[in-house]
Amino acid sequence: MTNSLKDKVIFITGASRGIGREIALRCARDGAKIAIAAKSAEPHPKLEGTIYSVAEEVEKAGGKALPLIVDVRDENVVSEAVAKTAETFGGIDILINNASAINLGSTLELPMKRFDLIFSVNVRATFMCSKYCIPYLRKSANPHILNLSPPLSLKPKWFKKHVAYTISKYGMSMCTLGMAAEFKNDGIAVNSLWPKTLIATAAISVNISRLLYHASRKPIIMADAAHEILTSDSKSVTGNFFIDEYLLRSKGVTDFKKYAMHRFIPVVKDIFVDD
Repeated sequence: MTNSLKDKVIFITGASRGIGREIALRCARDGAKIAIAAKSAEPHPKLEGTIYSVAEEVEKAGGKALPLIVDVRDENVVSEAVAKTAETFGGIDILINNASAINLGSTLELPMKRFDLIFSVNVRATFMCSKYCIPYLRKSANPHILNLSPPLSLKPKWFKKHVAYTISKYGMSMCTLGMAAEFKNDGIAVNSLWPKTLIATAAISVNISRLLYHASRKPIIMADAAHEILTSDSKSVTGNFFIDEYLLRSKGVTDFKKYAMHRFIPVVKDIFVDD
């Protein structure tokens, strides 16, 4: 397989900031054609990035960009965005289900409105975007679906503090497990990728802790790991639950200090990672 994504058509949800943006820019450096599908059309007072600012960055990096205002909860909007991407770029080779909603509330704390949100964005959107992209992926020479979701585990410690969020993220991972088997004969790879450590996104800085933000790794580590997966042979690399650091180590990367927000602050492990 070639180690380049040149001219590959990539549909990325939630690509206006964070990990999605970083993956878009990494793919753009290869000359990929990228649909930036996200809700952020207007600048947010606390969170940087819109679909238009990322589209500009993608073009500057050497890719082609199609900014699309997409609420991944809306079936009509998703189906139209997927069709528009295929019409504009001549097909779809890769889907990255990056959009995610986080709420670590306990059973009694979590309002049902928030429950519905995390399930709509995490599980339902992953299933729905896959459903609408697969007819195009079937025509691709090396089709991939990549879900930003964790390895599956039934250890109670991952459920007891935030059972709803855990089920929603594991729902994404179960899409990986099931669709990898369902579409194996079509040659469509379906894999999951999850970080070993916290990743420095605006969501952590604004919603959780500035201190944890500085004890995190830069999103580029996830982009580098995603690139390794997306350039692999879709017929043989499927149904995996990759952890970014372990994947990159297997490819010969040894310097992980370069990914740290601060070289001398120890990084903090993410949830859903056992070792």
